[in-house]
Amino acid sequence: MTAQKALGHIRVLDLSRVLAGPWCSQNLADLGADVIKIERPGNGDDTRAWGPPYARDADGRDTTEAAYYLSANRGKRSVTVDIASAEGQQLLRELAAQSDVVLENYKVGQLKRYGLDYESLKAIKPDLVYCSVTGFGQDGPYAHRAGYDFLIQGMGGLMSVTGERDDLPGGGPQKAGVALTDLMTGMYATIAILAALTHRDRSGEGQYIDMALLDVQVAMLANAGSNYLNSGKPPKRWGNAHPNIVPYQTFQCSDGYIIVATGNDGQYQKFVEAGGRADLAFHERYATNPLRVKNRDELVPILAGMVLQQPRDFWIGRLEEVGVPCGPINNLDEVYRNPQVQARGIVMDVPHPTAGTTKLVRSPMRMSATPTDHAVAPPLLGQHTDSVLRELLGRSDEDIAALRAKGVL
Repeated sequence: MTAQKALGHIRVLDLSRVLAGPWCSQNLADLGADVIKIERPGNGDDTRAWGPPYARDADGRDTTEAAYYLSANRGKRSVTVDIASAEGQQLLRELAAQSDVVLENYKVGQLKRYGLDYESLKAIKPDLVYCSVTGFGQDGPYAHRAGYDFLIQGMGGLMSVTGERDDLPGGGPQKAGVALTDLMTGMYATIAILAALTHRDRSGEGQYIDMALLDVQVAMLANAGSNYLNSGKPPKRWGNAHPNIVPYQTFQCSDGYIIVATGNDGQYQKFVEAGGRADLAFHERYATNPLRVKNRDELVPILAGMVLQQPRDFWIGRLEEVGVPCGPINNLDEVYRNPQVQARGIVMDVPHPTAGTTKLVRSPMRMSATPTDHAVAPPLLGQHTDSVLRELLGRSDEDIAALRAKGVL
């Protein structure tokens, strides 16, 4: 029997592109929603051209499918529509009328010119859930600015707490290695849409969701933001160390690096005992975490010298044996060869129209009754235009051909 899909009753009209919006709609597709991705004729989502690398066919030749695009668009149907044309706008209004959710990330006010804003579509479908993703939200002095992840990481405070300490070599602000603000905005948008659908199912009322990258970035500062609000002191960069716990950082071994994360005094004691420095366990300057934080600058070099005496595997094996949280710093080759990653089946081969198969990363949402759906690869540009227009809008082959001849599709 085919497993039931958690969102199998939901259709999403996805007008978003690049990462934050597509990450949200990919989550919804993984959960079983019918996601119709609207793309520009000829070019499509910007990320289709963000390569190399590209997916490769059976002969090892590059296809036109950029790996970046593949990361955020599985499980969707691609329909090409010229949103600037009157005929294209009418098609999208008709598709919105048959959808539960509209997701978009255009500049503030841009879709109103096309009759595709929330108020216009709400008049057609009153219970519609409509989610806008922008850099700065729908109001405020920055509302009309374009928002980019890198800029928001800086403006929203993340880079002020990310990077090596200013007083150490290499110190200074650093962005995250992936577009973290975009990804978290996509996750928050997913949660908000699911909440709005639950409200709709109980009340019959749709609603508008205003998601802003800057809002998300400030919210996700978590304890760093709370520390500032409760102390009045802006936190600083600590590199790979922790502002409130010592030792909770990276250390160089004789052949690589490890992370040691001692969350309490007992784990610290086991750590130094494992390294042959039992004298440090109950030392009057290091016995408790507040003392270790206070005396960090003298203790950490001692611990660094201790760790440097042994190879990485020694430390990981020994610390796991005594219950001290630790781990390697893997590159992606090591990540995907990790036995736990392999045992969990995180990497999957999905059939693809031009690449034969393509490797994708499975959704981390593991659900027993309604498992996530990964059977459909990210679509080719316009792959489903004809079938969607026939199925949902009743357009004939002649109608579709005429629209394509006009450049609408």
